[in-house]
Amino acid sequence: MKAIVIHMAKDLRLEECAVEKPGPGEVEIRLAAGGICGSDLHYYNHGGFGTVRLKEPMILGHEVSGHVAALGEGVSDLAIGDLVAVSPSRPCGACDYCLKGLPNHCFHMRFYGSAMPFPHIQGAFRERLVAKASQCVKAEGLSAGEAAMAEPLSVTLHATRRAGEMLGKRVLVTGCGPIGTLSILAARRAGAAEIVAADLSERALGFARAVGADRTVNLSDRDGLVPFSENKGTFDVLYECSGAQPALVAGIQALRPRGVIVQLGLGGDMALPMMAITAKELDLRGSFRFHEEFATAVKLMQGGLIDVKPLITHTLPLGEALKAFEIASDKGQSMKTQIAFA
Repeated sequence: MKAIVIHMAKDLRLEECAVEKPGPGEVEIRLAAGGICGSDLHYYNHGGFGTVRLKEPMILGHEVSGHVAALGEGVSDLAIGDLVAVSPSRPCGACDYCLKGLPNHCFHMRFYGSAMPFPHIQGAFRERLVAKASQCVKAEGLSAGEAAMAEPLSVTLHATRRAGEMLGKRVLVTGCGPIGTLSILAARRAGAAEIVAADLSERALGFARAVGADRTVNLSDRDGLVPFSENKGTFDVLYECSGAQPALVAGIQALRPRGVIVQLGLGGDMALPMMAITAKELDLRGSFRFHEEFATAVKLMQGGLIDVKPLITHTLPLGEALKAFEIASDKGQSMKTQIAFA
């Protein structure tokens, strides 16, 4: 079978690799769709991010869906042909954090397409994937592309849980790429009363409006958020999705006292305005990956409660994987680029 393998920055190859057979409790999946994530782009464009660097060739990808092709022993809740969204989250279930109900912090997490450990955790961008049946959520009623969006949507559902009570809140989202726009959808579904989206790109802000942002602010105007900073601030919750320090600082200034900052963007370490955080008694909360939110993401899409279709801008065949990565790297034309494996 063919797989999408990164060797170093700008060295992406479509290679042959062995087909595995499902063991007990596992299924073989004929991949249908895979979304290119920001972390995939970091590996492709830079060979890693922060201190995480490629040390060996690695199959990319963790936003995937496909059809069940074979069942391992003991699998009874899935059938051959089922369309499934595949969660890349594979915690051990036995370490201290798993036992404390924090599986996203598992000591032994095997998250598809991650160079954090060595040997690296191979990813899911391959024509045939063997996964645990427990990773698979039936996605009938959805397209393969929608089902593959369950992973990034889960990231924002987890962030929304980290933010706490959302009903009636005023929300600011900085950074309107896939995670920012999905955060708008998640916050609205959780009961946010007003959502303002901020970004440097008018195109990105157009997507933010399309998914329900009440107002948008272009941060190329450095004073764009200043009106929201009057009287100690406006917003109850900040979803910081850009990973850029100027956006975080401007967002903090626009938060009211005892507001909540949820940091999703992973742009690297940043200097924080600690005096403002202290004086306003702000809560700064990290948000990293997800676990149990994955099944909820699928159900929300199946029920028509969250529509991700407007965010899927490009779908290219597997044979054009390199072109897909080039398009995904160009934020001027891509929101979410996916690869069609079948």
